[in-house]
Amino acid sequence: MDFKKGKNRNTPIRLDSLEQLVDVKNEVRLIDLFVDSLDLDALGFRVEHASQGRPPYHPSTLLKLYIYGYLNRIRSSRELEKASQINLEVMWLLRQLSPDHSTISNFRKEHPKQIKAVFQQAISVADYFKLLGKKLVAGDGTKIAAQNSKKNNFSQSKIDQHLKYIDNKLSEYIEVLAETDGEKKRTHRKNRSPKEEKKKV
Repeated sequence: MDFKKGKNRNTPIRLDSLEQLVDVKNEVRLIDLFVDSLDLDALGFRVEHASQGRPPYHPSTLLKLYIYGYLNRIRSSRELEKASQINLEVMWLLRQLSPDHSTISNFRKEHPKQIKAVFQQAISVADYFKLLGKKLVAGDGTKIAAQNSKKNNFSQSKIDQHLKYIDNKLSEYIEVLAETDGEKKRTHRKNRSPKEEKKKV
């Protein structure tokens, strides 16, 4: 029985530039434009450094890597480091820079509030480009019988509650990143009552 045969590893191949290999509709191009449009200094990222010693990575480089990881469910700093070495999309996004996992992890630990602020800024950008689908709704004093599910109506309290939910989700995501990097472990006994602990014993 015949099987498909691979090519000889010594066969020359034609390599295009990274710009040609990354599709114009690829999400990394949007990440690149979005982060480059941010005022990182105003958001609290450290963009200045001493000229002595080895030059550090610019915050925009590491921020682009984290956003890519968020969109593609890559939560480990070691996996992000590996992606920067083997993933063509990430290589294009970071201009072939490859920060080590310690640098990636330290960036997250030093900028938790700033990273959350970036996600809030993303909502403002979506609003600017009219991607939120906002509509003007008006009504008079007429009372009529109607059917409307809870999901299809909004009040200020419901909006505030939803924004709080999103903020909590971002906080949880940052905690998951810390856990993935081995910084801390979840303690499931934290909320157990004494009776539950005795039953388990």
